[in-house]
Amino acid sequence: MKKVLFSLLAVTGMLLASSDNAKAQAQQGIKIGVFDIEIMMQVMPEYRRVDSLVRQYEQDTLGAEYRDYQSEYQRLDSIYKKDSAAGKSKSVLDMQRQQMQSVAMNLVYWQQIAQNKSDQKRAVLAQPLYEKVVAAYKKVLDTKKYTLILKPNTFEAGTTVDNIFELVAKEMKIPLPRELGGGMEEELAPKPAQGVKPAGK
Repeated sequence: MKKVLFSLLAVTGMLLASSDNAKAQAQQGIKIGVFDIEIMMQVMPEYRRVDSLVRQYEQDTLGAEYRDYQSEYQRLDSIYKKDSAAGKSKSVLDMQRQQMQSVAMNLVYWQQIAQNKSDQKRAVLAQPLYEKVVAAYKKVLDTKKYTLILKPNTFEAGTTVDNIFELVAKEMKIPLPRELGGGMEEELAPKPAQGVKPAGK
């Protein structure tokens, strides 16, 4: 009986302690912010250069690679037809057919292959920007002590959230588009002096 009573007291004590912790956390409040590293990276002025280099890579390198696959397929096809008409052995024709199928697979799935290569190139070129954003983001999080960070469009209207885009942009000293909170363009732009005339000679 003493053991049961002691157990009940222990459980009651733990429940009260956890209830006090929950109340303390509720009083402090949950601090929620909204942010996305990828979006922040894309609004950086330097990201335009990444976009430009990726487009150039797609046109020059990937375009040339696709043309190479096309000409290689045509070359293999004509060799196969010629060797087939000449009565070459089955093993030679099978090997040529395999080579053609390999090249044909690259042509059939070229959109996906090109997209993957383009994404990899973009990731490599944008890595320094990513590191800058992450450093500023961590600095903001360390200072502001957020409990929860959500991506845009993952919360209901009416939910109170802080716009971390503004804080990170301020930390990085870059302008922020209006759709992400904007307003920094005016702060960063040099303001002309009003009512001051240049001194005459």
